[in-house]
Amino acid sequence: MRRLPHPAPLPRLLHPAAWWVWGAGLAVAASRTTNPFLLVLVVAVAGWVVLERREKGVPNAFLPFLVVGLFAIGLRVVMVALLGGGVTGRVVLFRLPEIPLPQWTSGVRLGGAVTLEGVLAAAYEGLRLAAMLACLGATNALASPRRLLRYVPATLYEVGTAVVVALTFAPQLVDDALRVRAARRLRGHSGRGLAEIGRLAVPVLVGALERSLHLAASMESRGYGRAVRRTRSSAALAGALTLLGLFGVVTGLYGVLDGTAPLLLGAPMLAAGSLCAAAALVVGARRDPRTRYRRDPWQGAEWLVSAAGLVPGVVLAVAAASGWPGVVPQQVPATLPSVPLALVAAIAVAALAAPLAPVPPALALARERAS
Repeated sequence: MRRLPHPAPLPRLLHPAAWWVWGAGLAVAASRTTNPFLLVLVVAVAGWVVLERREKGVPNAFLPFLVVGLFAIGLRVVMVALLGGGVTGRVVLFRLPEIPLPQWTSGVRLGGAVTLEGVLAAAYEGLRLAAMLACLGATNALASPRRLLRYVPATLYEVGTAVVVALTFAPQLVDDALRVRAARRLRGHSGRGLAEIGRLAVPVLVGALERSLHLAASMESRGYGRAVRRTRSSAALAGALTLLGLFGVVTGLYGVLDGTAPLLLGAPMLAAGSLCAAAALVVGARRDPRTRYRRDPWQGAEWLVSAAGLVPGVVLAVAAASGWPGVVPQQVPATLPSVPLALVAAIAVAALAAPLAPVPPALALARERAS
């Protein structure tokens, strides 16, 4: 008997948590290196996955985060050139007029010699921050924060709502500014400078206020302002566990991301904070039951996409802790950074999320019509 070909997977939206795990793993990989080639590869992988799997009609949050990252690179270089505090180099590019400061401001200067090594070190640090922001923007473009809100535990109901609203409104402000600017150009107003920014700010703020009022009305009609009955003891216990959990998680993340931090501030503190946070979620959820409508399935594609994002994060974290060559390029004297092929392959694994993830429905329909 002849076997029928395996049917292609139907278009559907990937579980939002899978995209956030993928983005978090890629962001961890970017945080563990200052090699510019690896960081550019991280940004390229994130951008390509967004290009291949972003749902049609969803605002592209990747570009605004990318612009903010480029601004962070320039700001980092300018601040190091003006105030110092970076790497003391040997090759002097130029000298700025230096203003003498008191002795208690050791390590900080105003003006002075600007070295090639200091500028490159500042650019590498800014590029690392830009790559992490690009991963966050890619995750926002691929997974709608509103869909992720449905899976936030009941204890984090109010906090999750505020975070989702903030992440949703930021790209919309950029879209409003571009739309108002295009409308002004059609009317023959193509000015530049601070005056033009002021003319753009007023309609953008008016649109943001109107959108916030509509959002508040829709949220109130859907029961977002409901009161939850909780006993005083359960509320106090949940609050104490939440504070301890947040403190442990924040401290643990700092210890994990900073290779110079003590060992106890890393994984052990992160694990203890996670346990306290989980206990707080369990205690709070008992008094705040929630129902879910049409939950997103978690299937093999979700596991594969999550693994594709975790691979570069784990490999880069191990490489940074073990001191692999190429993770942190040599800064003094300034040399061309090496390209470690093993780390390049680990970051390239994250690009497999594009073919592994199912095609979103609207994007599949648009591609079918185009073909």
